[in-house]
Amino acid sequence: MEYYNYLKSLHLIFVITWFAGLFYIVRLFVYQIEANEKPSPEKEILQAQYKIMAYRLWYIITWPSAVLASIFAFWMLFFTDAGSVWMKMPWMHVKLGFVFLLYLYHLKCHQIFKQLQNDEVKYSNNFMRLWNEGATIILFAVVFLVVLKSAINWIYGVIGIILFSVLIMLGFRFYKRIREKK
Repeated sequence: MEYYNYLKSLHLIFVITWFAGLFYIVRLFVYQIEANEKPSPEKEILQAQYKIMAYRLWYIITWPSAVLASIFAFWMLFFTDAGSVWMKMPWMHVKLGFVFLLYLYHLKCHQIFKQLQNDEVKYSNNFMRLWNEGATIILFAVVFLVVLKSAINWIYGVIGIILFSVLIMLGFRFYKRIREKK
């Protein structure tokens, strides 16, 4: 059981770096899209720099963190006594559902990353600013599930996440108006 705490620590470290990568990659997407609207030569200089930054972040930090977080989670869930107990708890099933959503979010970010690396701009910078909140919502849901360990109260959590999302949207609109006035 002693090694369980090491597994848990490593899992948490890589979850944190995975989320950091997801938060920052979408911010880089915003910058890449905004750079696309700049005049030459500024456009080409910025795009080249953001591509390098995104590539390094995505392949050196974000993808390895996602894989390692998953390996340590799998190890804890299926090869420890605590994991076998947790897999019987409803809150863990709900949490794993959110982890599945996180992987879908990650894969969509990968698709956007590839498009931007090929100079294909399919989304607006405003869309990307909103898209950036997806990881935040998933993070909130997972943290509350893990801390409260309650699948029954997840309904309240979902209502809270929806309200939180509405607040984020309102904040985004407010920030957009401030930016447009400048």
